[in-house]
Amino acid sequence: MGTRHEVSGLPPAADLARADSLAREIFSDVANKWAFLIIEFLGQRTMRFGELRDEVGGISHKMLTQNLRMLERNGLVERTVYPSIPPRVEYTLTEAGDALRGVVDGMCGWTQRYLGHIEASRRRFGASQS
Repeated sequence: MGTRHEVSGLPPAADLARADSLAREIFSDVANKWAFLIIEFLGQRTMRFGELRDEVGGISHKMLTQNLRMLERNGLVERTVYPSIPPRVEYTLTEAGDALRGVVDGMCGWTQRYLGHIEASRRRFGASQS
């Protein structure tokens, strides 16, 4: 996984099979619409749970909680609890999460660039299946 140049830059002892397995696991975790939206919004600023839920729109409390925990587990989101009553909790992207946001932004740019091509292809495919 990765380009030849990227792989050649790794230390000789790097366990590429383990890295590949981890990459697949992380991509499987974050490749959902909610995770992408959460990453995008947290990339703009630090947010509290309610603010993030309002920004994402349409996400349930349970789904937002599950995605935030998954992103935190993978080191992409940092959760900070402030000792107050009631406790105040804020979420922000880590350095790794911010780097992933750049990849997500690139994917969105790719979609915008090829939108017409993709739509035309889908129409042709749909017509050929009828």
